[in-house]
Amino acid sequence: MNLQRIAEKLGCTIEGDATLEISGVAGLDDARPGDLTFLSNRKYLRSLATTRASAILIAPGETCPKNLAALRSQNPYLDFARAIELFHPAPHYAPGVHPTAIIAPSAKIGVGAHIGPYCYVADDVQIGDRAVLHSFVTIYSGARIGNHFFAHSHACVRENCRIGDRVILQNGAVIGSDGFGFAPDANGHWYKMRQAGVAVLEDDVEIQAHSAIDRATVGETRIGRGAKIDDLVLVGHACKVGEDTLLCGQVGLAGSTEIGKHCILAGQVGAAGHLTIGDGTTVSSQSGVPGDVPAGAVYSGYPAMDNLSWRKSVAVFNRLPELQKELRDLRAAVARFLQSSD
Repeated sequence: MNLQRIAEKLGCTIEGDATLEISGVAGLDDARPGDLTFLSNRKYLRSLATTRASAILIAPGETCPKNLAALRSQNPYLDFARAIELFHPAPHYAPGVHPTAIIAPSAKIGVGAHIGPYCYVADDVQIGDRAVLHSFVTIYSGARIGNHFFAHSHACVRENCRIGDRVILQNGAVIGSDGFGFAPDANGHWYKMRQAGVAVLEDDVEIQAHSAIDRATVGETRIGRGAKIDDLVLVGHACKVGEDTLLCGQVGLAGSTEIGKHCILAGQVGAAGHLTIGDGTTVSSQSGVPGDVPAGAVYSGYPAMDNLSWRKSVAVFNRLPELQKELRDLRAAVARFLQSSD
């Protein structure tokens, strides 16, 4: 594919040979002649001098080496994501039902669906048009699923859960697993609370591998439109996750946590439950959130606090041995002064 065609598809302007043939896409360090690469983070500027790529997606005004053809982009990272699709289109799954799949007579499945090997679709399920159930996918009774649903192998949607359009479940994702609810009795034993609620995934949500979205004890757990949830994430019962929020790997939300829109919870963040994190907030990795967080904040540490305060605290913590010695020296000096003044 020549550079002119790529530029037209991506809406970029060209600097260099528009007839240049591009055969693939790669990162700056791994690119070879014939590849299109990108620069979106200035920490990788040093790689511009050594990359073997033939062309680069780069922001307007950024200096580009003369040996590279440039596609000027307002968002090189996004346009690189789109360029990947030009060279690596998604696999096509032909409509049909594999003979090993089991579909209940009362289930309703839309046109153009692909139901792969050993899938199970239970009673009273409704699935929209052009769904793909890859293999070993289980849909419990009463589930309602929209159009263009894609479930990779071993994904599971539990009873009565509701899923919107264009939702993707990666391998092993579980939607509507029982919430962690147990009531102690007089003898100190744990009585399992019936998890009678549901889990709801709105349009354009993606749940990645081996993550669990627990159903509510009563009511619903809800994942907002466009939210993306990484591998090994737990969303506890009755949580609410806002639109376009990112929950990164190993995040854990205890029950009844509410996360606003456009938030980012980095890897291994834990939320204590029954708290609210406001819209547009970022919580840095391995932070523990014990209480409410205001909108637009950047929080870090445990207990999580404003990022600036946390950085100041860390700076002091790293100096504790030195400060302890200074304190001992000061105490000794004061003691000597008091003795001399007697």
